[in-house]
Amino acid sequence: MASAQHAAETNPARLGPAKREQTWQRLGNETFDLVVIGGGVVGAGTALDAATRGLRVALVEARDLASGTSSRSSKLFHGGLRYLEQLEFGLVREALRERELMLTTIAPHLVKPVSFLYPLTHRVWERPYTAAGLLMYDTMGGARSVPGQKHLTRAGALRMVPALKRSALIGGIRYYDAQSDDARHTMTVARTAAHYGAVVRTSTQVVGFLREADRVSGVRVRDVEDGRETEISAAAVINCTGVWTDELQRLSGGRGRFRVRASKGVHIVVARDRIVSESGMILRTEKSVLFVIPWRNHWIVGTTDTDWNLDLAHPAATKHDIDYILEHVNTVLATPLTHDDIEGVYAGLRPLLAGESEETSKLSREHAVARVAPGLVAIAGGKYTTYRVMAADAVDAAAVDLPGRSQPSITDKVPLLGADGYHALVNQADHLAAEHGLHPYRVRHLLDRYGSLVHEVLASAEGRPELLKPIDHAPDYLGVEVVYAASHEGALHLEDVLARRTRISIEYAHRGVDCAEQVAALVGEVLGWSPETVKREIEVYQARVEAERKSQSQPSDEAADALRSAAPEARAGLVEPVS
Repeated sequence: MASAQHAAETNPARLGPAKREQTWQRLGNETFDLVVIGGGVVGAGTALDAATRGLRVALVEARDLASGTSSRSSKLFHGGLRYLEQLEFGLVREALRERELMLTTIAPHLVKPVSFLYPLTHRVWERPYTAAGLLMYDTMGGARSVPGQKHLTRAGALRMVPALKRSALIGGIRYYDAQSDDARHTMTVARTAAHYGAVVRTSTQVVGFLREADRVSGVRVRDVEDGRETEISAAAVINCTGVWTDELQRLSGGRGRFRVRASKGVHIVVARDRIVSESGMILRTEKSVLFVIPWRNHWIVGTTDTDWNLDLAHPAATKHDIDYILEHVNTVLATPLTHDDIEGVYAGLRPLLAGESEETSKLSREHAVARVAPGLVAIAGGKYTTYRVMAADAVDAAAVDLPGRSQPSITDKVPLLGADGYHALVNQADHLAAEHGLHPYRVRHLLDRYGSLVHEVLASAEGRPELLKPIDHAPDYLGVEVVYAASHEGALHLEDVLARRTRISIEYAHRGVDCAEQVAALVGEVLGWSPETVKREIEVYQARVEAERKSQSQPSDEAADALRSAAPEARAGLVEPVS
């Protein structure tokens, strides 16, 4: 135990069990410049931004890192082609600059180029119109790390995407964006913040706000694992809770400057061989666009865009949502997808700024930041791609409450953990594979998940060669990755590992149930679980999967929500609602 404690102290980015008690003591005993509420990408990014400015920062999250919206996106870093049509040039330019930064400087190990085919269906006008838009798209982002657009005849497009019906297009244009495992990226941002001194703690729910006269002076938090409570003193608090923004605002006792509305987006995951294609696709629908996105050995197809007014923690996909996606993608596929082809389904909530329009697809994706009370800042809206800009704006807004002059943001120059040395390691993958008795393909897979932290991951298997074997029923992942998730990446529950540190819950038809016992045993070793705890974790996860499966056969949001929200919480100590 002493060695684990020493490791926690010498490696601040190690979010393991030894660190939890240490961080709890720090939260209650130290005074911070900023407390950030919310462990999604904006909260993690805000903690990193503040820490690299030299501020004393605490980040608290009621559930797990990226457990809400930030693990349920389309997994793209993109400018957003449809925002060009809406003439939101500033948003597109900003997002494309962020995409370039991610690919080159901040996270080249986690963010990769991905190609899309835009099928053309109208003669004469559509090709020049789309080409002009894509030319702007190609040039607005500054220096480019992805190829420019390429025009294709119908025959050329069908060679690239044989899965398409011949009648579905008259030609096509290929362009590039970028993609990332959103949950892994968010977790890495949070670990990078910890590396630079931020105190990062999950399963730590804000249950109240502290006040001195008319100003917010901190928060009261509850450890949802054991029920303890403590107070965190801070010069300012930043609310980065996305779709929970209004709930936290009510808890603080003040009125917000903006309202946040939740829009549900559903994606389905199908095996790679179900759509024969060398490229992703972007398809127009009557309301929005539909993406077919390459995802390892799978395709992600989505998304929907509908109002959601029910349980914010567990948005449920309905049969109607899934039928909508299948219906639209099947209009262009020569071999239609069926419900039997679906291996995974996930639903997430976009935190949109509520406007005058009733249609969620027309609500703003721009972000808003406001100092809603002395000592309290709220930020919401935006899109995953622009998290770093949002974070900088949030810290700037809090500067008025901080002692001394605040330094400017520098996160455009700060690589995430694992970025430094990544490219050299890719060139050395064969040597690394031989050293550890792994296939070079496996090492490249690890490098794209951990970057230069791969040495730390593989070191966790020293003296335990069985950990370098694939997980039964989830062979894309090694046992050592599960151990590392619990020892270094802050995973506290089986669900954290199966749904976010890995993506087993959406990548396999069994959704993690078949390997739950093996994974729980590995996590339990690290976290010191009793046999009873291991059993409970497995049962809770199985109940979650069962509830999700049942909800996906329901016709309405209300029916799906009733089934999904009835499943037990992995974090049983959560206080809901927060207000």
